[in-house]
Amino acid sequence: MAVTVVVGSQWGDEGKGKVVDILSPEFDIVARYQGGANAGHTIKWGDTTHVLHLLPSGVFTDGVDCVIGNGVVIDVRALVDEIQDVQQLGIDLSGRLWISEHAHCILPYHQAIEKVEAAETIGTTKRGIGPAYTDKIARTGIRIGELLYPRHLSQRLNDEVKRVNTVLSRVYGRPELDAEEIIDEHVKLGKTISEYVTNTTHYLHDALKYDKQILAEGAQGSLLDIDFGTYPFVTSSSPSAGGVCTGLGIPPNAINRVIGITKAYCTRVGRGPFPTELFDGVGDHLRGVGAEFGATTGRPRRCGWLDLVALRYSCRLNGFTELVITKLDVLSGLESINICHAYENDSGTLSAFIYDINAMIDPIRPRYEVLQGWDKDIFGCKHIDDLPREAKTLINRIQKFTGVPVRLVSTGPERTQMITLAVD
Repeated sequence: MAVTVVVGSQWGDEGKGKVVDILSPEFDIVARYQGGANAGHTIKWGDTTHVLHLLPSGVFTDGVDCVIGNGVVIDVRALVDEIQDVQQLGIDLSGRLWISEHAHCILPYHQAIEKVEAAETIGTTKRGIGPAYTDKIARTGIRIGELLYPRHLSQRLNDEVKRVNTVLSRVYGRPELDAEEIIDEHVKLGKTISEYVTNTTHYLHDALKYDKQILAEGAQGSLLDIDFGTYPFVTSSSPSAGGVCTGLGIPPNAINRVIGITKAYCTRVGRGPFPTELFDGVGDHLRGVGAEFGATTGRPRRCGWLDLVALRYSCRLNGFTELVITKLDVLSGLESINICHAYENDSGTLSAFIYDINAMIDPIRPRYEVLQGWDKDIFGCKHIDDLPREAKTLINRIQKFTGVPVRLVSTGPERTQMITLAVD
């Protein structure tokens, strides 16, 4: 059995989509295991750039099947739009795309609730992700498979819309939603996606039985994990490697490789702790050269120096067997490069990542190691010997601090703009 997992090691936006796209020819199946349409995986295909929100990033690779697992929450309207967009590019998904009948639906009332509740305090994308996961845990959620049974769906949606309308009107003074409109729309959507809906857990078990190679793809990043991220400024699922088994229904012993993706610096969208955040010209440089604007929301990302303490924490949490460094080229032209190797607060020096309430009560400050920058433009470099000595020093420092070898280094958005390093 062979399952490879690709995990973001930071707060998301690390470049997982490109890495999955590059690796997918080595696999039979690419499977998405958590998150929703708040994720945006950017892929260069041909002469154009595509942002995938729900479809797995292997969709552009011929012969690769794509699975949306039970751990994903699905805005069916957004999914149908995405399927149609991909089909217009000449890509046939029939017999290639499989959607878990047990995945939960994001419905219009989830988005309506999120717009009036936690969106401003947490900094969410207002896509209904959190409320959908809330209903899942409360056992009131509606799953994809239910869309295929109109009479059953009508009753379920009537009950749920009635419940939510009470909250919207009486608590928030907002207009009520039209249950019949939601029912009619989702009955039609159910018919549209019916050919793709199946028990994906059984499908993946059969694939493992016949030694198919599976690439599991997460959304967001480990530092946004509901349990191990910077709570409460986190996502509503488990983007860390632990979410793979529950999000796809595969056994832990099937996983033999876990690839961590990290930028050569750090970014974050929305509120929450960010020890190495920059508010100066360097931060502006990273945002501008790195095009650090959300693929889903367009929001400018907060930018800062690479946090090795946080990266080491992600390595330990996920059991990374190798690392991929993205956007190394963005650092070109900087006179010096800081990397955070420890924290300090009023209690002293800290060597472990702080992800709980203590970080807010007693704010931490980064302690930096200063490395020499480089002038050479390394955009598009494809061989390690093309990199300046200073860039190699940074790569080696990351490997030494984390104890995890670097396998790939990205120097641009294209598939070919990637350096492969030997891994023992």
